[in-house]
Amino acid sequence: MAVRIRKYRKSDAIPVGKLIADTFREFNLDYASPAEQEKLLGPFRYAHSDTPEHREAVARLIGAPWVWVAVEGDAIVGVLRGSPGRLHSLFVAKRVHRRGIGRKLMGVFEEASREAGATKITMQATLYAVPFYLSIGFKRSTGVRSGPCFDGEYLPYQPMKKILAT
Repeated sequence: MAVRIRKYRKSDAIPVGKLIADTFREFNLDYASPAEQEKLLGPFRYAHSDTPEHREAVARLIGAPWVWVAVEGDAIVGVLRGSPGRLHSLFVAKRVHRRGIGRKLMGVFEEASREAGATKITMQATLYAVPFYLSIGFKRSTGVRSGPCFDGEYLPYQPMKKILAT
């Protein structure tokens, strides 16, 4: 089935929140205890909750100047959040890893960044994602750092950048 990329809609908040929570937990937090994982997830730990306050908190966190989703059939299988020249986050559902969805989302993002006048893209990659970003032309810009995630917890990350072709 073909995957299409489209702009995020408010009605996407619940499936996008679940995708972010589940993917972040599985691929980036396996080193942490369950209690630490909950802190690192912050409000995304409530992505599966039906409580209106939890849903609103998750929806607020998804907000970014630019958000695109990858859709396969009726299912959201990827999400990219960013602003011109700055990648905030990229998540792709495990069941569709290695099918080019992350590359498609990044292609849309890079083109929009170029059109907005950006000459490079910077980001803080999780250590799990570094090989993917290297494969699409990003370079490490410094050594591994540790920065705040949610609830006072710190997460290791790799600062990266990519110079955009004109």
